[in-house]
Amino acid sequence: MRILTRLSARTDAAYDNTYHNKLQGRIWQALKDSEYDALHDKNQPKPFVYSNPFPPRDMDEGDERTLLVASPEESLLAHIAEDLTHDRELNIGEMPFHVDDVSPLAPDVGEPGTSGTIETGTGVLVRIPPWRFDDYGMDVNHDQAEFWRPEHTLEPFRTQLEANLDKKHRLYMPDYLAGPSDVDGDLFDSYELIKTFAIPVTPTTGRTEEWVLSKWRFDYTVRNDDHRRHLNLALDVGLGERNSLGFGFINITDQTRPDETELEGENAFP
Repeated sequence: MRILTRLSARTDAAYDNTYHNKLQGRIWQALKDSEYDALHDKNQPKPFVYSNPFPPRDMDEGDERTLLVASPEESLLAHIAEDLTHDRELNIGEMPFHVDDVSPLAPDVGEPGTSGTIETGTGVLVRIPPWRFDDYGMDVNHDQAEFWRPEHTLEPFRTQLEANLDKKHRLYMPDYLAGPSDVDGDLFDSYELIKTFAIPVTPTTGRTEEWVLSKWRFDYTVRNDDHRRHLNLALDVGLGERNSLGFGFINITDQTRPDETELEGENAFP
């Protein structure tokens, strides 16, 4: 599930690529005193992820932007939608917006047999823990988690991505349902790296750090109902780590259903 928020710039503004903490703060504000408030201090993946305000470029007063927030918890999205509707002033750092409209969305990767493409709308954060360095044959001269980079090969990226989604499945899906690692087959048919990049991030420690992220294009074919659920969970909670900072947000950009023509751009957002 998602909510789509239409925004308009309240003044001329430069686009702030370090929006993550400021936007996260507004979301936690919306969840204050709700049943989700206690999750803030828990050391576990949070049940939401969000896009950047897009398109990501400098704004003139009145320019329109779009913000998407996704979650497997419909009631969590209801709290956020209510907050954005009640208080239509949304200031993301030095980017002041007015909330023009909030509406629901329900993207779906499709029934078994459907094929399509998923792209990362924001960078994916994958860190490899030190106890896995030997497993992946990594020659790393430190004992801290290592940001994934192309030279580490695809195997650790895929393995850590599945392990992370497994954890989210255990947290937010019923116990009796099979998780990603319980079924045969990869999450995606192909993994196309678009780029890696580093950005300054200020996590909860308050100290600014440089994090290495990656953007991807994934092809998929839905094998069965379990696989469909796993892909849809990724749409709802994001891929990789620190989704509550907006990392790992993904979108369906192309989709071909069984016996149908290609539907380009369905449920697609930049």
